[in-house]
Amino acid sequence: MPARIASIREDFGMLTRRRSLQLAGAALAAPALSLRAQADTWPSKPIKAIVTLSAGSTIDIVARMTLDPLSRLLGQSIIVENRPGAGGTIAGTAVARADPDGYTLLINSSMHSATPVVYPKLGYDVARDLSAVASLGSSPNVVVVRPASGIKTLQELVAAAKAKPGGFTFGTAGVGSATHVSTERLRFAAGFPGIHVPFRGMPEALVEVMTGRVDFSCSSIASALTFVRDRSLIALAVTTPQRCSALPDVPTTTELGYADSDYTFWTGMFVPAKTPRPIVEALHAATRKAQATPGLAERLAQEGVDPMPIAPAEFDALIRKEIDATFALVKATNINFL
Repeated sequence: MPARIASIREDFGMLTRRRSLQLAGAALAAPALSLRAQADTWPSKPIKAIVTLSAGSTIDIVARMTLDPLSRLLGQSIIVENRPGAGGTIAGTAVARADPDGYTLLINSSMHSATPVVYPKLGYDVARDLSAVASLGSSPNVVVVRPASGIKTLQELVAAAKAKPGGFTFGTAGVGSATHVSTERLRFAAGFPGIHVPFRGMPEALVEVMTGRVDFSCSSIASALTFVRDRSLIALAVTTPQRCSALPDVPTTTELGYADSDYTFWTGMFVPAKTPRPIVEALHAATRKAQATPGLAERLAQEGVDPMPIAPAEFDALIRKEIDATFALVKATNINFL
């Protein structure tokens, strides 16, 4: 009898342990199943896309071109909301603090990577609190002046700035913006002084260049291209390593002899970092499909924007690399972004 009781106890213990393992496995699987269920039902309501710059800026133009077919693919409205200011951190803060459910997107540019340098005490961490979804394209910045300035080459601009230390001004889309970082890279490479005049977006900055109240700008090409084509502005150089198909006759800053002056401007889509990965992957796949919409690539090319296919994890890694590069630039030049 004691042996029989012992056997029953052993069998019961094995059943209990097996059941415990089954329950533990179910508990571990539940979050994954829940995340997949969220992705399967997403999106079930309109999505908000918050753009960090004003209407008419490069990222606004690129965003609206891409979000239109994306909205049709997803079967939901995508409401675009422009929240410019503070180097994109007003919009960035709103998205970083939003519910991580795939219904709030951030559309930002390369200024995203400068944020930790410019705003070290910001209430969110770019690399930790936001996750990359997809690149919407890349393009050069273009150095522009007004025709009445008499400046016809980048070398002449550099000479004019050196002859007017403390007085030569440049306009950007804001402190820490991609246009700001791009100009600082060029100034450091060419060795000329300048006074930064920040605006809420490139359209405002370019108006000031055209009126002569600001001397030059290293503008996003999408914002400047119309004015270059109608000769309201003169394009002196582009900042990409290779010439831009939209302005094939305009040289690059590096081919003009200014090493390490290149800067590629990209536009990207981000979500709060805790957004379920299945939703991030679904949104990435839908965005890539939207980018393949017939005629979209050609329309973007007319704005000087080229495709930049990159996986979410690779995009996150690129951003971390750019953050490190911007910190290195500040250390080497003592640039004050404040």
